[in-house]
Amino acid sequence: MTESTLREQIALHGKLLFERGYGAGASGNISHLVEDGLLVTPTNSCMGRLDPARISKLSPAGELLAGDKPSKEAFLHLAMYRERPNAKAIVHLHSTYSVALSCIKDIDPTDVLPPITAYAVMRVGKLPLVPYFRPGDMALAGAVAQLAKAHHAVLLANHGPVVAGKDLDSAVYAAEELEETAKLHLLLRGCDVRLLTAEQVTELRETFPS
Repeated sequence: MTESTLREQIALHGKLLFERGYGAGASGNISHLVEDGLLVTPTNSCMGRLDPARISKLSPAGELLAGDKPSKEAFLHLAMYRERPNAKAIVHLHSTYSVALSCIKDIDPTDVLPPITAYAVMRVGKLPLVPYFRPGDMALAGAVAQLAKAHHAVLLANHGPVVAGKDLDSAVYAAEELEETAKLHLLLRGCDVRLLTAEQVTELRETFPS
């Protein structure tokens, strides 16, 4: 895709995510690699009203090349790209159920979501919890990078998910799957849930590697 087309695709996906209730106000951000850097949604921008021409363009070192001032969490995207060379796009959301899940005390920090559905295993995989850092804290990049070596999706404690994909569609679809699975998990808390077995999970991961 050309840079112009990618800008339009970021704006379109931002609008769709916003309309589905996955990004209230000016929360959340999206990025995509380009040949000479990356595109990332601007700071304090509403994902539902992104102007493709004003989307920030950064150098690989994080310097602003064009567009508006970038999201203050652009450093988070850069850190994840460095650890996942096959990733081309990243979606970070403050979606309600994922954030709710990130605030619960009695969850496994090595894998926050139990294997409820096949598509959660296929599109999200193991979802580790990143300890809490204030928004904009550069130390968050190191914490995310450490986990991103082995995981294309992580959940920031009391904050929200960060999901990388081989292209924008893959990153968005995985982020949506994560949010819907978090919703299912919270709806099912207290119920006698039939989870996928370890053998079923292994088969899915071998058949559909992330």
